[in-house]
Amino acid sequence: MSRAYNFSAGPATLPEAVLRQAQAELLEFGDAGASIVELSHRGAEFMEVAQRTEAELRALLSIPDDYAVLFTAGGATTVQALLPLNFAHPGQRCDYVLTGHWGRTAVKQAAAVVDVHIAASSEATGFDRIPADADWQLSKDAAYVHVTANETIHGVEFRDVPTTGDVPLFADFSSSIASEPLDVSRYGAIYAGAQKNLGPVGITVLIVRRDLLQRAGQPRADIFDYGLQLAAGSMLNTPPSWNWYMLGLTVRWMLDEGGVTEFAARNARKAATLYRAIDGSGGFYRNAVDPPVRSRMNVPFFLHDASLDGAFLAGAREAGLIGLKGHKVVGGMRASIYNAMPEAGVQALAAYMADFMHERG
Repeated sequence: MSRAYNFSAGPATLPEAVLRQAQAELLEFGDAGASIVELSHRGAEFMEVAQRTEAELRALLSIPDDYAVLFTAGGATTVQALLPLNFAHPGQRCDYVLTGHWGRTAVKQAAAVVDVHIAASSEATGFDRIPADADWQLSKDAAYVHVTANETIHGVEFRDVPTTGDVPLFADFSSSIASEPLDVSRYGAIYAGAQKNLGPVGITVLIVRRDLLQRAGQPRADIFDYGLQLAAGSMLNTPPSWNWYMLGLTVRWMLDEGGVTEFAARNARKAATLYRAIDGSGGFYRNAVDPPVRSRMNVPFFLHDASLDGAFLAGAREAGLIGLKGHKVVGGMRASIYNAMPEAGVQALAAYMADFMHERG
């Protein structure tokens, strides 16, 4: 077997150690006589998996006790639709800061049920920066302020936590959660689809300040009520148990590797290697994002001549580098270098980029 270095944005590469453990336990989980994916989610075996996963995620992210942790089916887009239903009353204003495609998606999900106010946006410059805090037009009576911590497509990342006063800050951390230490207490709610840094697609983590769950919100089905989900241990209906189990294995792997402090150091080195390859190419490759807010997780870049894109991707695949095609919204290339991407993979990509430039430049 020869595994490629997978730079896909999500579903993304998983740690090989996690995949091997899941493979070893696939037919029988412990001495249960069946796979974890076959066992009842209310049975002792899975309940232990669920409880351990939450405990270890709390340890990994230093989640305070006054924050609840929910594991829900679906992705971050589902959470985007449910945030206003749970935390704003009908027609209440909610502030959104737009720094890329997924911020716009969050607005689209909320606009039908609340008064969406765009407090700041970098769309006019092609989402290549984060608007200065001084230019944000925040509403004192907003239910919350929403940001996208890391824009997976446009490659823009908040490096500082915005100040929003008494209005709680909600953040989509789908593509940067657990990539560095995080002060959870600065946020009202944090959510993340698992399929980038936490595990496979199909399950989402929501970390929310418990007092916010007391808000009445808006009329909604029980299944969409986060307070009821918490009371049911995220099992108001049958949860995606395999995904939950895989998330737990991934969290434990990160703890064993040294936790978020260790990954912050690795991710800084990986990002520096890749941006150095781009910036040092004399214009053969380019990244237009304002350097102070360049993403450490998702690095979009463009060749100076788009007609070379096909050859670049074909050569990359031959070199064992896959998942580099940019999102259709922006085109070009994109390298996603999440926690599970080893430094050797980024070094291999940088070396390939140099070779391709010398051949085609």
